Amino acid sequence: MKVENTSKSTKNRYIDDEFLAKIQKLDDSLYEHFSDKFVVDKNITRKLVSFQANKTHTHYRWYKYKEAFSADLVEYLFSKYDVNKGKILDPFSGVGTALFAGYDLGYDAEGIEILPLGQKIIEANIIARSHHKKNIVVRLDYWLSKAVWNKKGETKDFEVLRITESAYPKETEHKIKRYLYEIEHELQEAKEILLFALLCVLEPISYTRKDGQYLRWDYRANRKNGKNTFNIGKILSFDEAITSKLKEILDDISVGQNNFDLFTSTKKDFEHGKVKILKGSCLNLLPTIKRETYTGIITSPPYCNRYDYTRTYALEHALLGVKENELVSLRQAMLSCTVESKKKDILSFNQE
Repeated sequence: MKVENTSKSTKNRYIDDEFLAKIQKLDDSLYEHFSDKFVVDKNITRKLVSFQANKTHTHYRWYKYKEAFSADLVEYLFSKYDVNKGKILDPFSGVGTALFAGYDLGYDAEGIEILPLGQKIIEANIIARSHHKKNIVVRLDYWLSKAVWNKKGETKDFEVLRITESAYPKETEHKIKRYLYEIEHELQEAKEILLFALLCVLEPISYTRKDGQYLRWDYRANRKNGKNTFNIGKILSFDEAITSKLKEILDDISVGQNNFDLFTSTKKDFEHGKVKILKGSCLNLLPTIKRETYTGIITSPPYCNRYDYTRTYALEHALLGVKENELVSLRQAMLSCTVESKKKDILSFNQE
């Protein structure tokens, strides 16, 4: 029996090696095809690349997505390499930094994103830059002045996952439910922005903090493991967090509404591009796109280390109504785009 198992193991190893050799050959061929396009640019520093640079930019500062790169980097690349006007693609869009930086420069942009949170953020940003801006400004101003979530009324429950159970103080949880109920009575464009604002503040009003691909829990949370001593410091009240975020979004939208942008509004013939989001896995969507559709591709591919975004952004996905079984399926689909322990026929995606 041992001899048979050893023989079987050797055979499987040979098959795996042969399979990997074919993939390596494809990779080498791809590298050779684009070898004259690769450039080492020493001006691209960590400061230029990091999402931290987005904290000072209107619109980009709304949601803290640390996996994103900066809008400054996208603008730098388009400027330096003189990309022809047309349509660009980001097959791993995240929260759409490349899409909206391209939009600001006059390019049409399409992005592929599998994560529901990323899809929702991109959709909200499209609305915030649309002709609905005037109505959104009016509604945000109303919500700031009335704080309707503090009034007595009905509530709307949201999904609770195993990983998000007891994530908020009781008072905060109640106000989230009141807020969710009240936004149901808004017109769709205002509802989307108000929901987006709520997604932006879930972490600072919770007992959790994102740490790599995990959520760290504060000792004040009512969790089963009573040994936790982690202290996240001040936990913002719902009123403090949502008021600040709504005001920030209102201020940023109002800047564009008043044509205060000194760089684009002074150009009489300047036109923004259009942004479109394609929802799903790039492995499935890319083969459906016609050749020569795009002028350029700019992206930050996911890390090949089984990074689990579904765990990191569990609070947000629970609020968006993603159920436990759906989260498992989403996790598998995301990991299949990079590294996975199970075999999958990568060659079927590269038949040519």
